[in-house]
Amino acid sequence: MSASIDSMLLLLAFAGFIAGFIDAIAGGGGMITVPALMLAGLPPVEALGTNKLQSLFGSSSATISYARKGHVNIKEQLPKALMSGLGAVFGALLATYIPGDILYGLLPILLVAIAIYFVIKPNIGDISRSERMKPFIFGVTIVPLIGFYDGLFGPGTGSFFMICFVSLAGFSLLKATAHTKLLNFASNLGSFLAFAAVGAINWKVGLVMGVAQIFGATAGAHLAMHVGSKLIKPLLIVTCIALTIRLLMEPTNPLRMWIGL
Repeated sequence: MSASIDSMLLLLAFAGFIAGFIDAIAGGGGMITVPALMLAGLPPVEALGTNKLQSLFGSSSATISYARKGHVNIKEQLPKALMSGLGAVFGALLATYIPGDILYGLLPILLVAIAIYFVIKPNIGDISRSERMKPFIFGVTIVPLIGFYDGLFGPGTGSFFMICFVSLAGFSLLKATAHTKLLNFASNLGSFLAFAAVGAINWKVGLVMGVAQIFGATAGAHLAMHVGSKLIKPLLIVTCIALTIRLLMEPTNPLRMWIGL
């Protein structure tokens, strides 16, 4: 029995490492860890709460890596991080009351749209462009809205932050990736606090996966900084497509019924 538990923890740690690596570059790590936690036997709510605990390690490690290289000024971005965290708290608290069917069904469509956007925008790279939304407006509208979504549902949060930073804030892909990890850390923290308040955390599993997340996220962030948009753009597109396929594989996804799958 002990051997099987150890094997399960080892597999979950490996899932955490891979998720941290991918998430630090293109987002989408939760679509690896949440199913892994549920396959390990954790109830859905506990799987979501434990996922937020282990995600904290990965998103914080990636944020620190980007900040050390000057790609994000944490102190300057604290107001946006606070808004992301607050949005996530409200989203997580409302998660048990608001049906997620509509979000669950629309998510594959949104992810495909994001992938198409980056495919047809060949000029997106390591150069920042002019902003289409003032930083203050961006911080009090877009940021808490995505944070709220992360607390309420979660999958694709990093991709949504990325496309908003690129298309509305005018960030380069690398700069958008760095800022995404900071705001994603804040939304993870807000969601985690809400789930912890109702006792929906498996601490042992979450901490084991969290340690693995540190190594994966650090490696992913360093690779992204060295390669830049040549890595981030294709991996972001592949991740969005992979998440879409993964969601459509779920028999309970409403979109399957809507399109007759």
